[in-house]
Amino acid sequence: MPGYEPPSLADMTATPVSTTPLDRGLLTADQVAAFDRDGYLVLRGRIDPDLLGRLQRASERWMADGLARGPQAGGDWLFAERAGGQVMWRVDYLHDKGERASLELLGSRAVLGIAESLAGPDFVPTYESMVMKAAGDGAPVPWHQDAVHARRHRLFNVDVYLDASRSGAGALHVIPGSQVRRTDACALAETHGWQMPGAIEVELEAGDVLVHDDMIVHGSPPASGKALRRTVYLEFRAAQSILEDGPWSPAWMHQRLRLVPLALAERARWVGPEERFEWRIAPDLRPEVTADVEAELRVVHTVHTPGEWCSAG
Repeated sequence: MPGYEPPSLADMTATPVSTTPLDRGLLTADQVAAFDRDGYLVLRGRIDPDLLGRLQRASERWMADGLARGPQAGGDWLFAERAGGQVMWRVDYLHDKGERASLELLGSRAVLGIAESLAGPDFVPTYESMVMKAAGDGAPVPWHQDAVHARRHRLFNVDVYLDASRSGAGALHVIPGSQVRRTDACALAETHGWQMPGAIEVELEAGDVLVHDDMIVHGSPPASGKALRRTVYLEFRAAQSILEDGPWSPAWMHQRLRLVPLALAERARWVGPEERFEWRIAPDLRPEVTADVEAELRVVHTVHTPGEWCSAG
């Protein structure tokens, strides 16, 4: 990967630093209870300004690279058809796109403290992507649920906002409490449109984090003249959830777990010991670290947990 200097094996296998629970960025009991009740949680200023700046600069490269390639079947850069032509709206598998910032984000206590609080110490990073709305692209995102599952475990996304998201300019709408069961997205849209009873419009600033349950009903209405908005999404699940419910194999899960030592080592480049996250995964799940960094950064998904989208029929 051009410009990428992988961590050394010594970096990836360094003895973790003992810290207090507060230093590890864990959520409070009240925050966890609010997440379980409402299906989402807003964490203001969660991402420090230096890391936020690195993510914003990295996103410029990800977008530029995608625009240079253009729409390609099966590619990691996704485009949608708009009235004015093809518009890029998503980048998948961020970690192998030539910038370290996404890996550093994954290794930060700002993110992993959330992951452990909601999935336990045996959390697995399952997805990483960036979704963007280009300046002036006010297309809506219909009401939907990301992944419908048996709810034996929490499945959730950590949404890191790189730009402000304003009311009336396509800000996310959520329906608190809607995560407890599958919904009929088409019926909701046909009956209520965007005037959904109980829906909340969530305004966010750059550096804020929204944590959302994979089953909460959410979407964003159409808007005109809006500014660029970029959001990095990191999904997590408990290892036990994957072992019990899939949809991936144990071997795939262990591949994904090897991202964590890489991410912790990348974050350690930028912060002192007091700001690092101590990973407390069970010894039998701790992955064996290899020197083949390139192979570890992109572990693709051959299957997905189905969601609920009206546009998907």
